[in-house]
Amino acid sequence: MTQGVSVMGLYVRDQDEALAFYVDKLGFIVHTDVGNGDYRWLTVQHPEQLSFQLGLFRPGPPVHDANTAQTLNEVVAKGAMPPLVLMVDDCRAAYERLSALGVEFTQAPVDRYGAVDAGFRDPSGNGWKMIEPKA
Repeated sequence: MTQGVSVMGLYVRDQDEALAFYVDKLGFIVHTDVGNGDYRWLTVQHPEQLSFQLGLFRPGPPVHDANTAQTLNEVVAKGAMPPLVLMVDDCRAAYERLSALGVEFTQAPVDRYGAVDAGFRDPSGNGWKMIEPKA
Protein backbone atom coordinates (compact mmCIF):
# COMPACT_ATOMS: atom_id res chain seq x y z
CA MET A 1 0.00 0.00 0.00
CA THR A 2 1.39 3.41 -0.93
CA GLN A 3 1.38 6.40 1.39
CA GLY A 4 1.57 9.14 -1.24
CA VAL A 5 4.15 11.40 -2.81
CA SER A 6 6.91 12.55 -0.47
CA VAL A 7 9.30 14.51 -2.72
CA MET A 8 8.77 16.32 -6.02
CA GLY A 9 11.90 17.64 -7.68
CA LEU A 10 12.64 20.79 -9.64
CA TYR A 11 15.70 21.38 -11.76
CA VAL A 12 17.56 24.51 -10.69
CA ARG A 13 20.66 26.05 -12.24
CA ASP A 14 22.22 26.94 -8.88
CA GLN A 15 21.20 25.23 -5.66
CA ASP A 16 22.40 28.03 -3.36
CA GLU A 17 20.47 30.62 -5.40
CA ALA A 18 17.37 28.42 -5.35
CA LEU A 19 17.72 27.80 -1.62
CA ALA A 20 17.88 31.53 -0.91
CA PHE A 21 14.80 32.13 -3.08
CA TYR A 22 12.65 29.41 -1.57
CA VAL A 23 13.66 30.12 2.03
CA ASP A 24 14.18 33.89 2.11
CA LYS A 25 11.43 34.92 -0.32
CA LEU A 26 8.78 32.18 -0.25
CA GLY A 27 9.24 31.24 3.42
CA PHE A 28 10.00 27.54 2.93
CA ILE A 29 12.21 25.71 5.42
CA VAL A 30 15.15 23.40 4.75
CA HIS A 31 14.39 19.72 5.22
CA THR A 32 17.57 18.04 3.92
CA ASP A 33 20.86 19.40 2.62
CA VAL A 34 23.48 16.69 2.18
CA GLY A 35 26.20 16.09 -0.36
CA ASN A 36 27.90 13.07 -1.82
CA GLY A 37 30.83 14.21 -3.93
CA ASP A 38 29.45 16.54 -6.61
CA TYR A 39 25.87 15.47 -5.91
CA ARG A 40 23.76 17.46 -3.43
CA TRP A 41 20.37 16.32 -2.15
CA LEU A 42 18.57 19.54 -1.21
CA THR A 43 14.92 19.63 -0.20
CA VAL A 44 12.70 22.30 1.30
CA GLN A 45 9.19 22.26 2.73
CA HIS A 46 6.36 24.69 3.09
CA PRO A 47 6.03 25.27 6.87
CA GLU A 48 2.34 24.32 6.75
CA GLN A 49 2.85 21.16 4.67
CA LEU A 50 5.56 19.14 6.38
CA SER A 51 4.60 15.82 4.77
CA PHE A 52 5.84 17.02 1.37
CA GLN A 53 9.32 18.04 0.23
CA LEU A 54 10.30 20.08 -2.81
CA GLY A 55 13.65 18.91 -4.19
CA LEU A 56 15.95 21.59 -5.59
CA PHE A 57 18.17 19.50 -7.85
CA ARG A 58 20.94 20.56 -10.23
CA PRO A 59 21.07 18.66 -13.51
CA GLY A 60 24.36 16.85 -13.95
CA PRO A 61 26.37 13.84 -12.82
CA PRO A 62 25.72 11.21 -11.69
CA VAL A 63 22.21 11.42 -13.17
CA HIS A 64 22.90 13.39 -16.39
CA ASP A 65 25.82 13.86 -18.73
CA ALA A 66 27.02 17.43 -19.45
CA ASN A 67 24.98 17.82 -22.67
CA THR A 68 21.76 16.65 -21.04
CA ALA A 69 22.37 18.93 -18.05
CA GLN A 70 22.84 21.91 -20.37
CA THR A 71 19.65 21.07 -22.27
CA LEU A 72 17.66 20.73 -19.06
CA ASN A 73 18.94 24.08 -17.76
CA GLU A 74 17.97 25.74 -21.07
CA VAL A 75 14.47 24.23 -21.07
CA VAL A 76 13.83 25.25 -17.47
CA ALA A 77 15.13 28.79 -18.10
CA LYS A 78 12.60 29.18 -20.92
CA GLY A 79 9.75 28.42 -18.52
CA ALA A 80 8.87 25.23 -20.40
CA MET A 81 8.27 23.06 -17.34
CA PRO A 82 4.70 22.73 -16.00
CA PRO A 83 3.91 25.29 -13.30
CA LEU A 84 3.60 24.42 -9.65
CA VAL A 85 0.74 25.79 -7.56
CA LEU A 86 1.10 27.68 -4.29
CA MET A 87 -2.15 28.21 -2.39
CA VAL A 88 -2.41 31.48 -0.44
CA ASP A 89 -5.08 33.11 1.72
CA ASP A 90 -4.81 36.51 -0.01
CA CYS A 91 -3.27 36.54 -3.48
CA ARG A 92 -3.06 40.32 -3.79
CA ALA A 93 -1.35 40.74 -0.41
CA ALA A 94 1.07 37.90 -1.20
CA TYR A 95 1.78 39.51 -4.59
CA GLU A 96 2.65 42.83 -2.92
CA ARG A 97 4.84 41.17 -0.29
CA LEU A 98 6.71 38.95 -2.76
CA SER A 99 7.10 41.75 -5.30
CA ALA A 100 8.74 43.87 -2.60
CA LEU A 101 11.18 40.98 -2.02
CA GLY A 102 12.12 40.96 -5.71
CA VAL A 103 10.09 37.97 -6.94
CA GLU A 104 9.68 38.11 -10.74
CA PHE A 105 5.97 37.98 -11.53
CA THR A 106 4.80 36.97 -14.98
CA GLN A 107 1.17 37.80 -14.21
CA ALA A 108 -0.34 40.21 -11.69
CA PRO A 109 -3.31 38.94 -9.65
CA VAL A 110 -6.50 38.49 -11.66
CA ASP A 111 -9.99 37.31 -10.79
CA ARG A 112 -10.66 34.08 -12.63
CA TYR A 113 -13.44 31.53 -12.16
CA GLY A 114 -14.25 32.86 -8.68
CA ALA A 115 -10.63 32.65 -7.47
CA VAL A 116 -7.69 35.05 -7.67
CA ASP A 117 -4.41 33.94 -9.20
CA ALA A 118 -1.00 35.33 -10.16
CA GLY A 119 2.09 33.86 -11.81
CA PHE A 120 5.77 34.06 -10.94
CA ARG A 121 9.06 32.34 -11.72
CA ASP A 122 11.94 31.20 -9.56
CA PRO A 123 15.50 32.29 -10.47
CA SER A 124 15.97 29.18 -12.64
CA GLY A 125 12.79 29.80 -14.64
CA ASN A 126 10.40 27.34 -12.97
CA GLY A 127 6.87 28.70 -13.20
CA TRP A 128 4.44 29.00 -10.31
CA LYS A 129 0.76 29.85 -10.09
CA MET A 130 -0.21 31.48 -6.82
CA ILE A 131 -3.90 30.91 -6.14
CA GLU A 132 -6.33 32.29 -3.59
CA PRO A 133 -9.18 29.77 -3.60
CA LYS A 134 -12.82 30.69 -3.97
CA ALA A 135 -14.36 32.24 -0.87
